Amino acid sequence: MNRIQELKDFFLHDEFARQNGIEIVEIGEGYARTQVQIEPRHLNAGGYVQGGVLFTLADLAFAAATNSHGTLTVTSTANITFVRGAKSGVISAQAQELVNHHHLPFCEVRITDEAGTLLAIFTASGYRKEEKLKDK
Repeated sequence: MNRIQELKDFFLHDEFARQNGIEIVEIGEGYARTQVQIEPRHLNAGGYVQGGVLFTLADLAFAAATNSHGTLTVTSTANITFVRGAKSGVISAQAQELVNHHHLPFCEVRITDEAGTLLAIFTASGYRKEEKLKDK
């Protein structure tokens, strides 16, 4: 089995993301893209996509991108800036690892709607443990 399939299988165990309809659609070395089809359960009281949905979408993209090297990486800090709301459609998060440090990677995630309109920017640092993903 190749590393990409191992990563996809590993992240099937992310129950929170999975139960909220968030899926990984693409993984590469230091890169990942996730998406979610917006449903009524994703909306806040104002009728917009709940910020927690966007955060989780971005966090899963970050996790897939930084774990793409095969070493267990966990989020140590994360920040999100919301720039526009959304009410429906498919929302994607594209993560690009900007720093591939052996212990402290840094990643930027751009969250967009179907038209490519920027909804939020998520940045995060991680901590790479000594464990390999295949050991999990």
